[in-house]
Amino acid sequence: RCRASTRARDERARRESIGPRSRRAERESRAARDTSRPSASRRIASHRIAFVIAFVAFVVNMYATRAIARRLERHAARCKGAHVARAVRGARARTTSAPRALLDALGAGRGDADAFGTRTRNAFVSSVDGDGSTGSTGSSSSSSSSAFGDSASSGGIMVSASHPSSHPQVLAVPLPRRPLMPGIIMPVKVTDEKLIAELEDMRNRGQAYVGAFLQRTDAASSASKGEGEDVFDALSAMKRTTTSVGLDGEEMVDEDEADPADHMHDIGTFAQVHNIVRLPTDSTTGEESATLLLLGHRRLRKLGTMKRDPMVVKVEHLKDEKFDANDDIIKATTNEVVATIKDLLKTNPLHKETLQYFAQNFNDFQDPPKLADLGASMCSADDAQLQHVLELLSVKERLDATLELLKKEVEIGKLQADIGKKVEEKISGDQRRYFLMEQLKSIKKELGMERDDKTALIEKFTKRFEPKRASVPEDTAKVIDEELQKLGGLEPSSSEFNVTRNYLEWLTSLPWGVCGDEKLDISHAQEVLDSDHYGLEDVKDRILEFIAVGQLLGTTQGKIITMVGPPGVGKTSIGQSIAKALGRKFYRFSVGGMSDVAEIKGHRRTYVGAMPGKLIQCLKSTGVCNPVVLIDEIDKLGRGYQGDPASALLELLDPEQNGTFLDHYLDVPVDLSKVLFVCTANVLDTIPGPLLDRMEVVRLSGYITDEKVQIARTYLEKAAREKSGLSDGDASITDAAMAKLIGDYCREAGVRNLQKHLEKVYRKIALKVARAKSADEKLDSIVVDVDDLVDYVGQPPFATDRIYDVTPPGVVTGLAWTAMGGSTLYIECTAIDSGDGKGALKTTGQLGDVMKESSTIAHTFTRGFLELKDPGNKYLADTSLHVHVPAGATPKDGPSAGITITTSLLSLAMNKPVKPNLAMTGELTLTGRVLPIGGVKEKTIAARRSGVKTIIFPEGNKKDYDELSEDIREGLDAHFVSTYDEVYRQALDWEASS
Repeated sequence: RCRASTRARDERARRESIGPRSRRAERESRAARDTSRPSASRRIASHRIAFVIAFVAFVVNMYATRAIARRLERHAARCKGAHVARAVRGARARTTSAPRALLDALGAGRGDADAFGTRTRNAFVSSVDGDGSTGSTGSSSSSSSSAFGDSASSGGIMVSASHPSSHPQVLAVPLPRRPLMPGIIMPVKVTDEKLIAELEDMRNRGQAYVGAFLQRTDAASSASKGEGEDVFDALSAMKRTTTSVGLDGEEMVDEDEADPADHMHDIGTFAQVHNIVRLPTDSTTGEESATLLLLGHRRLRKLGTMKRDPMVVKVEHLKDEKFDANDDIIKATTNEVVATIKDLLKTNPLHKETLQYFAQNFNDFQDPPKLADLGASMCSADDAQLQHVLELLSVKERLDATLELLKKEVEIGKLQADIGKKVEEKISGDQRRYFLMEQLKSIKKELGMERDDKTALIEKFTKRFEPKRASVPEDTAKVIDEELQKLGGLEPSSSEFNVTRNYLEWLTSLPWGVCGDEKLDISHAQEVLDSDHYGLEDVKDRILEFIAVGQLLGTTQGKIITMVGPPGVGKTSIGQSIAKALGRKFYRFSVGGMSDVAEIKGHRRTYVGAMPGKLIQCLKSTGVCNPVVLIDEIDKLGRGYQGDPASALLELLDPEQNGTFLDHYLDVPVDLSKVLFVCTANVLDTIPGPLLDRMEVVRLSGYITDEKVQIARTYLEKAAREKSGLSDGDASITDAAMAKLIGDYCREAGVRNLQKHLEKVYRKIALKVARAKSADEKLDSIVVDVDDLVDYVGQPPFATDRIYDVTPPGVVTGLAWTAMGGSTLYIECTAIDSGDGKGALKTTGQLGDVMKESSTIAHTFTRGFLELKDPGNKYLADTSLHVHVPAGATPKDGPSAGITITTSLLSLAMNKPVKPNLAMTGELTLTGRVLPIGGVKEKTIAARRSGVKTIIFPEGNKKDYDELSEDIREGLDAHFVSTYDEVYRQALDWEASS
């Protein structure tokens, strides 16, 4: 509006500035411009004239087309006679609308036929074969029509092919897949630039015709040779030739050269090039290509190559074999093909357009050759099967082959429909369930029956935490409340929401102040411990003391008990018995090989997949704050770049610190003071000193033979018999066999190996019982005696520990401790060389550094001690000695063999054997003092097992020996010494002492 008012104002100013004459000239100029501009009536008249001109052009074009058709008709009549002319006139008289009855029979709707009849150009045309009969029909999908445009735009309507004699040679177009059937339109991609240029030149001159041949493959070649021998025997017998054109135009035939067209099948299709579309150049390979739209007319047979590049082949136009159209078999086969096509339309609607095109152009579904080619083109069979149909000239055989392919296609369509139906039903069911669940959630939310996930989580955590709030420390309760508020302000889709939810899950699941019921009954605990384990009085007494203190105080506190002993003595199983005797929850985890501190202290919450440590997991799993926790293999802790777990256990196993144990994940103090920790270890040497200082050590020594017999009879034998499915009356083991089994097969300190041997014996007995039952034989109770042990468990791995019945001079029996228990150890000494000042000592037997030092000390002390006892004896000063400890494959170390080595050297130097059936152990100093050693019980058991009657211990171990039970000390004469002079009197001067 502003612009309009501005222009009006400028116009008025301009008129006022000019005179009357100028305004009159301006009016005349405007009138002249209006007169030269056409009016609306004139424009309407112009449009009418243009319409009339277009209508006249259409009529002229129509009559011109009819004139061309009449000219072709006259040409066909001249070539083949009047019957050909009648066929052409019949083809021209066909309308574009298909018969409604045929479309209804094939499943096509009336509306679809009208739509395709009015909006789609015919893709099927009629072609004239060489003999004057109409050729096959073809189809083109809607995608092909849209891609290549209208036929009129590329050369007008497709016309019938000329007489076969006018095309004895054609350009060969290789088909990479699927042969071209007569009457079918198919796009083909071509990459040969010379072939594309030749075809474009032919299109510019007029209609272009080529021969389309399917390329051979190994499978197709073998199939065509096997299937087509009965049809094309003459072709296989023909001699292939390669023909080229000489300089003077004369044809030159080379019979020896291989035909370059052998990579294509011999039978192809004479096709019209309907359209040529250039494709963009490939950026990777740089090659140019084009797509040809080919319309098949009739079958061809390739005879030879006339030109190589582009390839031109000499061909023979083939025609179908004559057949009787009134033959009942052909009629029935034709009807079956039509019915099968109708069934195919039900399962695969994609072929519906093909049938509509066929009905619009041919109006006849009873022409067997056309119907066979149509049916084959609708199948998704492989190239070899389609090529076989193309090579069949017999109409009956072609119908049979097409019918077989159509039947397979129908079955494939049914299978496809079943798969699609199953998938659709599954998807529909899942969607229906999803919609119903969403509706149910909405309804419950509107009625107040359900809240969203976040609200439900907050309510769950609050409900779980409220009963424990009174017993939760104030700082911990504050942290939980803050985390609940934080969770309420977070979106469920955020990552922080999941971290906070997991944190609250752990915090609210811990048993804050929840203690489980425990039984402080001494008699009940004694009964439980005795029923599960034989012996182990030290452990049982310690547990009973713990219960007694708790009973008097009315409450119990956590303790750290460490059981040390060889494998198989019941360290792990005693932990379960302790929990059973106390009535507490039991939790076990092993720390053997553990090298990550996070397993004990937990991970930081910033890490993905962070979790609390083992102790927090234990509290959540048991649901109480006073369980019995067994930490197994504590002497085998590892150490890596993640930290030292042994240092992390210092806080956990310290009664003064574990009341406020701080886990890295929870980051709030947790009370572990009421937890009873039971640790197991084989040795104490690998346990760090500060950690060992926090433990109460209980040693579990090995079992003697009597204890093993009692354990085997009371526990092991019964369990082995039940595992083998035997009853008490089926088998038994005599006492002698049990004693031999323990002494010669299972000599180790524990009873695990004994359990394995008993299970092996009863398994073999179970095999005998099962065989007797299968043979319906009556089998008496099996008794295993001493002589039967070899058949059940093989030869004994242990003989006797005694190497010498009577020890010669220089050989002394010692006692040693091992992880498997105690054992006897022989010290052997012999002379190597003698001479003035040659006194030296050599040791062998895989001795450790400490034991080598003990040997040196013993040699030095012995030389001085020998001068006191026998002043004229220079044997040690002038003789080179060799000390050996048998079982050289076993490493040996320790100071306890000091007095044994000294006695061996003195025995050799004085040529006096030691007292029979005597064994000794003790550490020796340079001044002759005998110091105490360890493993008194194990060494005593080993002495009894080897038949030793007299043993020598240091005076400092007398208290340890007195603590042994009477059954262990029975039959032994123990002497306790503080200096080596006492050892000498008991071992070498025993005759004088007696």
